[in-house]
Amino acid sequence: MNPFLSIGQIIVGLALMASILLQSRGTGLSGTFGGDSAVYRSRRGVERRLWQFTIILIVLFVLFSLAAYIYTPAA
Repeated sequence: MNPFLSIGQIIVGLALMASILLQSRGTGLSGTFGGDSAVYRSRRGVERRLWQFTIILIVLFVLFSLAAYIYTPAA
């Protein structure tokens, strides 16, 4: 496996995990029992950019994974 693809996939994976954890979506069980009434609301500002950045990271992660699969030498 190409070391550049491996390192790229690790970096993108860590950034993807961080971006997913930074998104606020309810507060656990309090949202289940009516603590969060804003179920359908639009994303604005930083929240929208973080959501778009997460989608870009997902696409990059899939591309890195496919490239690693394609360029793996046959055994």
